[in-house]
Amino acid sequence: MEVTMGKIGRFTDEAARQEYLRTYRGLEALWPVPAEQADVPTRFGTTHVRWSGAGGGTPLVLVHGLNGNGLSWYRDVETLARGRVTYAPDTIGTAGLSVQTAPVGESDVATWFAETLDGLGLDRVHVMGESNGAWHATLAALGAPQRVASLTLVEPNGVFVRTPWRSLLRFVRLASRLTEAGWRAMGEWLTPGVTIGHEDHAVARAAFGYRRALGWARVLTDAELASLTVPVLALFGGASVLSAPEASARRIDERVPGAETHVYPGRGHGVLGELRDEVLTRVVEFLERHDEGHGPGVTEARPTMVPPTSATRNVAGTRPTGRSTPPCSSAKWAR
Repeated sequence: MEVTMGKIGRFTDEAARQEYLRTYRGLEALWPVPAEQADVPTRFGTTHVRWSGAGGGTPLVLVHGLNGNGLSWYRDVETLARGRVTYAPDTIGTAGLSVQTAPVGESDVATWFAETLDGLGLDRVHVMGESNGAWHATLAALGAPQRVASLTLVEPNGVFVRTPWRSLLRFVRLASRLTEAGWRAMGEWLTPGVTIGHEDHAVARAAFGYRRALGWARVLTDAELASLTVPVLALFGGASVLSAPEASARRIDERVPGAETHVYPGRGHGVLGELRDEVLTRVVEFLERHDEGHGPGVTEARPTMVPPTSATRNVAGTRPTGRSTPPCSSAKWAR
C-alpha cells in the first residue's frame, strides 16, 4: 500500500542548513574527476545534479541512500564514468542541494525521475541505487520503465523481503545516539570492514538537521516484481543485518524475469566499500551488456543539452558549455 507524504522536506533551521552546506563542501572537494552541475526544475522543486565522464555508453544515474547525497559516490565515479556520462543527483526530499517545494509520494518518484531526465536532455539511462537509494531506483524502473535501460541495486533493504524487526530497532536506537561512540557503534554493526571517512561522517551527522519527507521502502508485491521488466542486477552482502540477503536474492530469482543476483559471503551492508573493485567490475560488465545503440567503434556520447531554465556551472566556476559531456576522460552506511 502506498503512503503519500503530505510534508515537504526542509532543514530544521538556518543554522542546520549552513552546517550541512559546510560539510557538503568538504565532501565536494573529494570528487576525483572534472564535473559539471545543474539545478533542474521539476514540479516537485529543483534537483541538483552533478555529472562526469564521456563516451558512447548509455548514461548512468546514481541514486544515493539514507543520509547521503550525490557526492557520496566520489569513490566510485571514476570507474563508473569511464566510457559514459554518469549523473549523481541529490534526491529530492532528502538533505542536499536539491530544494523540494511540493510533496513527493511513492508514485511521484518516477515522475520526478523522468522530469529530471527531461531537464538534462536524457532519454534512457542505466540506474544504480545503493541501500535506501535502491528503493528509489526501483520505483523509477517500475513507474518509468521506458526511461530505464537497466537497474542495478546494491544492498536493497525492505524492498524484496522485510528488514528484520530486531535490526530496525537497533538501527533506530543507534541512530538516536549522536555521539562519537554511538556513530562508531553504528558503523561497526552496520558496515563492518569499512572505514568511514571524516567527510562522509560529517555529512551524515549534518543530515540529521534535515526533516526528511520522502517515504520509506516497503516490500513489493509479486505482481510488482513480475512487472519489473528492465534488466536487473541485485548485489548483497551475505552477512548484511538489513537486507536479509539470501531470502531477498531468492525472491528476486523467483519473481523478477531474467534478473541477476549475487551474494558476497561474509560481507555486510557496506559490501560496496568492502569489495569496491570486485563489485564495480561486476556492475560495469552488466552495464556494458545492456548499453543501447552503441557499437564498439563509438567513442563519443550523444551531446545532451540542459534547458536555459536550469542553472548550470562546472566545478571550476567557469562559463558552462551547456553540454552534459564535460572535458574529462566518476559512505557506505551513510548512503
